[in-house]
Amino acid sequence: MFKKAVEAKSLQRLSGADRKKLKRTVKERFRIASDADIDALLPPKAEITVAKFQNRVHVYGVEGGFPMFFDIDGRGTEIFPTVYALWKLPELLPAFILKGGEVSRFVIGGADLMFPGISIPVEGLPSFLAGEPWAVKVPGNPAPIAVGTTTMSSTEALKAGLRGKALRITHYYRDSLWESVEGHHVPNSGFLEDVVFEDPSLSSSFQASDLCGGINVSSDQQNGINDKEEDHIDVHSEHDPASTAHIDVVNDVAEEIITDLGELKVMDCVSSEKSNFDNQHTLSTEDVDVLLDKCLLQALHTTVIDRDLPVPGSTLWSSHVLPCRPSGIMLDIKKSSHKKLSKWLQAKSSAGLISVKEDKYKKEVVLFAVNRSHPDYTSFRPEKRQVPKIDQTKDRVTSEGQSHKMLEVAEIYKPSVHVNPIFASVGADRGKLFSASEATDVVFRYIEKENLVKPTSKSIVVLDATLCDALFKGAIKKGSTYPTEIHKKDLGHAFISRMQAHHIVTRGSESVVRKGALKTIQIMTERRQGNKKVTKVAGLESFLMDAEGLASELQKKFACSTSVAELPGKKGHEVLVQGGVIDDLAKHLVEQYGIPKRYIEVLDKTKK
Repeated sequence: MFKKAVEAKSLQRLSGADRKKLKRTVKERFRIASDADIDALLPPKAEITVAKFQNRVHVYGVEGGFPMFFDIDGRGTEIFPTVYALWKLPELLPAFILKGGEVSRFVIGGADLMFPGISIPVEGLPSFLAGEPWAVKVPGNPAPIAVGTTTMSSTEALKAGLRGKALRITHYYRDSLWESVEGHHVPNSGFLEDVVFEDPSLSSSFQASDLCGGINVSSDQQNGINDKEEDHIDVHSEHDPASTAHIDVVNDVAEEIITDLGELKVMDCVSSEKSNFDNQHTLSTEDVDVLLDKCLLQALHTTVIDRDLPVPGSTLWSSHVLPCRPSGIMLDIKKSSHKKLSKWLQAKSSAGLISVKEDKYKKEVVLFAVNRSHPDYTSFRPEKRQVPKIDQTKDRVTSEGQSHKMLEVAEIYKPSVHVNPIFASVGADRGKLFSASEATDVVFRYIEKENLVKPTSKSIVVLDATLCDALFKGAIKKGSTYPTEIHKKDLGHAFISRMQAHHIVTRGSESVVRKGALKTIQIMTERRQGNKKVTKVAGLESFLMDAEGLASELQKKFACSTSVAELPGKKGHEVLVQGGVIDDLAKHLVEQYGIPKRYIEVLDKTKK
């Protein structure tokens, strides 16, 4: 599953409710684990993150730390501990012990585990059912090297003469999940040369003979190895014709791993990580304040560009400040003296470093400008961070293929005859288009100018004749009394509703402004002659999408016939896809074309 690197499409912190749900799921899945065991893997005081991948896999880990669990389908039904988690709790899963020889070389190369490569205990094959999670260990060492799912029950295995595939490997040491999650480099062999677990009973050293189970093996073991080798080649031949060359590479990798792990003791992973968390939680309030300021200055120097301003405070935090924190360090605004992001940004604004303003409509602080002549900015020397080498050719092809799919949608508003007097009073340009926050700012400027805030209640605005007409003239039934005041929280929405709605859609270098609200994409599945299903998609033009191009793309994706037809009596086209692919099609538009879910209407006429 993690043989090839897959880019995470999102990374976020878990809320308190989601943390509890995850722990409940882990407890139900692994009933042998105690609450203390689960707390050791998912510390109560640490932030837990979830990385969501394109292949639906969810990876849960400790922020600034290592991945602990992964969920194959994202539904919690097939959740597994990572190898690193099993190093902390080796008994969390039952384990198959490998025979000696070369078996482990193939397992750590990504091959599935075959029954001939398993060492059967004297008391016989342990009992298990198909679909159970099991780990893989080498003889004489409690630290697992892989985790997977049983392909058959123990009864079926005995009937088959202990032949065939025993465990479908989902994750193993040094695969892509091990190497990197959330941009954090998971310990490699160099780091692990002195690593030991805290439990003294698990302090046996990893020797080269431990990993491969010894060089001198019995004839029975050799037979198991040969069977394993044959099965391994068959497995890889399904995916890679050059399976022999792959085995050579696996052998080289195994040799490297064996050499690297020569000094490994199972204890150190936990103690190292624990000390890391202890350091994080012992940071004083002053230390957190200094770290915040350093990360902000690093971001202002490296990633915050003037032409991209204004930037919402939440975006500044997640996309610019957090990535600048030192590796392995958690950055929590609540542990600073400011306690809140808005207060911290306003403090930096008061100091003159940046210029921020509160978006009264969205109740969020927005960064508008950076004072690059400020002494704090000019005296700061940004750190040079190592940039990973990227295949520029591949990256360029990918960016060119996806540039037309990048979408930005914004709702904007034009002053109408109702609100023109307000704009004229504050000197705002009545001919331009305004965002919701800009329009709300205009009406609050008018309130401040005319001093309309109620003296006895700062949250109430007293309506004068001009503002009352702007908000309610023509909207109140004849004979009804006009209101004399309005709450501030209702003012912005009421004012914007009196303006002319427009929207702007940008995809790549193409941008268009249209009058009215943005129309949705309609996806509908219906039955036709012969009880066959067909799925239709319309409204693509609103999002600057090419119907012909989408039809060609869906034809390849769903392996079915597609066609494009003009909408009868309307402007635009609709794409027809053979089959009931309504859910997959909607997901494709969201993930590949960036269409917000709120702009997709789905109707399945085939359901009763």
